[in-house]
Formats: sequence, structure tokens, C-alpha cells
Amino acid sequence: MATPPAVLPAPSVRKPPPAPAEPRIVPRRKPGQWAAAAVALLLAAMAAASVVRNDAFQWGVVADWFTARSVLNGLGLTLWLTGLTLTLGFLFGTLLATMRLSANPVLRTLSWAYIWVFRSTPPLVQLLFFFNIGALYPTLGLGIPFGPEFVTVRTVNLIGPTLTAVIGLTLLESAYAAEVIRGGILSVDRGQLEAAAALGLGRWRVLRRIVVPQAMRAIVPSAGNMLIGALKGTSIVSVLAVSDLLYSVQLVYLQSYQVIPMLVVATLWYLVVTTVLSIGQYYVERHFARGATRDGLPPTPLHRARTAVRTAARAAVHRAARS
Repeated sequence: MATPPAVLPAPSVRKPPPAPAEPRIVPRRKPGQWAAAAVALLLAAMAAASVVRNDAFQWGVVADWFTARSVLNGLGLTLWLTGLTLTLGFLFGTLLATMRLSANPVLRTLSWAYIWVFRSTPPLVQLLFFFNIGALYPTLGLGIPFGPEFVTVRTVNLIGPTLTAVIGLTLLESAYAAEVIRGGILSVDRGQLEAAAALGLGRWRVLRRIVVPQAMRAIVPSAGNMLIGALKGTSIVSVLAVSDLLYSVQLVYLQSYQVIPMLVVATLWYLVVTTVLSIGQYYVERHFARGATRDGLPPTPLHRARTAVRTAARAAVHRAARS
């Protein structure tokens, strides 16, 4: 009888060593930043508490006068003056910027001299100068230089306090607007203009489709700062007895001697209006920043808030389902 063949033992298989665990990245601790943040938060809380608990602010008086008719009328005049002077300033500033960029040396020199004069003198001095223009020029005429005048107008009857404020602020804002517009135009790459000329595009189409959209990315931030500065700068017209927001509250506290609460009323209105303008500036900047980056625009604060609310709601639903 044949013996069965011997069964050889199976060769042992070595198990591969376990893969090393991936190292966990731990952010570096920054105790100094947290300590500085805690100190800053403590100081901010102390400042807020001192404002809220200080009876000298008279918050009840502030609430009574915040929506008073005289204050709202002054606020309306401030907004009207800001919008009118800034609009006229940018229209005139566009002309000045075009003159600065012109190849004509006479136009460049005249534009530069205008900007130099109005940026070098204080706004209050300019307003007082225009308000007293009647002492220097009692009459203004239109006619032939060094010859007869055809139309003559007395400046005393022509320029009042409100018109003086409009003229002075418009001439001032136009000098700053000219530099803002000129800087925005110069920020456009010259290579794109050369490429547009090589494609045979007209000058108006190049200006409308290439120059202006790219220049606005540099113009809008500075223009927004100019808008907010013009809003606050209109307060200097109170020296001319123009009934803007500041002059309206001044009339109230000169009669009631409630100086601090009335100044708080004006401050709060300036804060409200500048906040609204800042929000508008943010969305205008986003509009002209489209296509500037390949990754797209970051989400707005409203989108972030919606995302946070949705995430919190989903987490609450999951916790409820598990329980």
C-alpha cells in the first residue's frame, strides 16, 4: 500500500508593518495675541460702559431730539449739499483730469495750477473768501477784456450763504476728484490700449469698454472716501449760517444750553449716514471687481450670515434626530 505524500506546511506570510499614523498638524499657540485681544476687549467694554452710564450724555434728551423736525431739516440740507457738490465736483474734475492728461502744455499747466491752488488752501479760508467776494469784486461783468462790459451783476445780490457753500465746496471737491480720476485712468495697463488699437476699436469704445471698467476699480475706493469726507466737510458751512445738521443742533443748544446731548445727536446722524454710504461703497467695489481674480469674489457678510444660520439649523436637526 502506497504511503500518502507528506503534506508540507504552508509557507508563513509576513504581515506588512502597520502604516505610520499621519502626523496631526497643531496650530502654533499665540498667547500674546490672545492676551492683547483680551486687553483690547476689556478697554472697549470699559469705554462703552462709561458712555452708557454717564448721565452727562443725557440720553433721554438725545432720544427726544434725534428725530426732531429741525434736526431732520438740517440733515436733509446736509445730504443735498453733499450730493450736489460731489456731483458737480466730479463733473468738473473729469474735465480737469482730461486737461492734465492732454498733450497740450497750456491745458496741462492750467489744470495743474487750479489743483495746486485749491488743494493747498484750507476749505474754511476758501468759503470765507467766496463769502466776502463782494468786497473784492462789487460787480461781475461779461464783456470784452479791457473793453466795454455788456452784462453787469452786483455780487451782493448774486451770492448768498447757500450758493457760497455750493461754489466753494464744488471747486474744492473738483480738485480732489481730478486727481482721483487721473490716477484711475493711469492705473490701466497701456498694453491693453495698444491691443485695442491693434484690433481697430474706436476711441469711444475703448474708453467705455476697457478704460472705464478697469479704472473704476481704482476710482471707487477713493471716491467713496471723498463722499464720506464731503459729508463731514459740509459741517464747516455752519460758519456761514447755512442751516445744515451741525448748525441746526447749534441753534438748539444755544437756547437750551444742552450742548453735549445735541452734539451727540449730530454725531449719531453722521454715523448712520456714513455707515449706509460705506455699505453702498462695499457693493459698488464688488461690482467693478468682477473678473479681477480667478478665484471669484469672497462671500458678502450677508451670505456668510445665511450660511452660518443654515449650518446651525442643520446641526440642530441632526442633534434632534439622534436624540
